Amino acid sequence: MASTSAEIIAFLLTISGWVLVSSTLPTDYWKVSTIDGTVITTATFWANLWKTCVTDSTGVSNCKDFPSMLALDGYIQACRGLMISAVCLGFFGAVFGLVGMKCTKVGGSDQTKAKIACLAGLIFILSGLCSMTSCSLYANRITSEFFDPSFVAQKYELGAALFIGWAGASLCIIGGSIFCFSITETSNSPRRGYAYNGATSVMSSRTKVHNSIPDKTPPKHFDKNAYV
Repeated sequence: MASTSAEIIAFLLTISGWVLVSSTLPTDYWKVSTIDGTVITTATFWANLWKTCVTDSTGVSNCKDFPSMLALDGYIQACRGLMISAVCLGFFGAVFGLVGMKCTKVGGSDQTKAKIACLAGLIFILSGLCSMTSCSLYANRITSEFFDPSFVAQKYELGAALFIGWAGASLCIIGGSIFCFSITETSNSPRRGYAYNGATSVMSSRTKVHNSIPDKTPPKHFDKNAYV
């Protein structure tokens, strides 16, 4: 029962993490920068993996898509590939997790379902690592440009999408680890042993019944002539 509850918790954690990672991919604010005036913010610059935009004080946004994938910086291409891999791995991990859970009717025996659940945990851990690596690589580029005194172009700060991606990756890794520990709980579960006492014959059963009934015959009394 405890293993089933742990698998349900792990599945909820991993699905929540996968949803967060999937929502990070199209999110706008991977990096953001603002230009402030004396009273209000005059312009907000932001970018993600697909485009770069600027929003003025009236709320009108002007965006420019990246012209060519081959002309992009290497870190953006790497982040795209890692995030897409994380989303795809999370999908397959969810399928294997449903099959490997004990509360479902498919998957075979308990040992087979435990192995499938462990495989789902490994896939979710790999998905979380891909997302974590992508967000960390993008954040490292932002911070290195921000603290570089020789960098004269527009400097950005960390956007909300990076924090969402880190949170989703953490949930995937934690839930996947719980899935992996479910196989050890299944292998260490005690097994019931049955002792074979042999077939009981009719004569032995009658003997046991006869011996179990106390002898209620009254004792015999003999007079003196019986010993002569």
